[in-house]
Amino acid sequence: MKMIEIAPSMLSADFGNLDRDVEMVNRSEASWMHLDVMDGVFVPNISYGFPVIKAIGRNARKPLDAHLMIVNPQNYVNQVRDCGVDLMTVHQEACPHLHRVVQQIKDAGMKAGVALNPATPTMMLDDILPELDLVLIMSVNPGFGGQKFIDLALPKVRRMRGLIDSLELATRIEVDGGVNMQTGKLLADAGADILVAGSFVFGADDPEATIASLRQL
Repeated sequence: MKMIEIAPSMLSADFGNLDRDVEMVNRSEASWMHLDVMDGVFVPNISYGFPVIKAIGRNARKPLDAHLMIVNPQNYVNQVRDCGVDLMTVHQEACPHLHRVVQQIKDAGMKAGVALNPATPTMMLDDILPELDLVLIMSVNPGFGGQKFIDLALPKVRRMRGLIDSLELATRIEVDGGVNMQTGKLLADAGADILVAGSFVFGADDPEATIASLRQL
């Protein structure tokens, strides 16, 4: 039986006790540490940048999964790599020359992912899908944690799962936004491989047990 992978979003960690929360994720059954980078331009919020990513990376024993919700992500590929990031995801909506950016990420030695906002159809990735290691389906509008899950993500995951399987690709499907036990189960059944969970994990009484429960979906 395939188990879902969990990528806790460090945006919901306690930044006053960041080392403690990084160590919790290290001990847990999580597969990745998800890093949400926001610039206040592409999305209406600012999160954190390279110094914080480096601080997380110094103690992380899980691969780093960086989700750049920024304009001009191609300008920062090498800086992301130098922070120890394993997989870099950019937004289709932010990249008019998406293929070039994906190749930059791969040439820098990282895996490449592309994210789609809730209103962006999966067909926008039809031609580039064989080049991608990961597709990130946003199940909330990016910019803030703790938002309500958008149900339209479910058919998008099903369509993407069908396309990936029909082409016999190894591309993974990650979903970010409003993930909890109920929505996580729906996403797992729809064909998601990786669930990003922020406030649901870090706001739990026992975050490690919550991660373990999500993995069983």
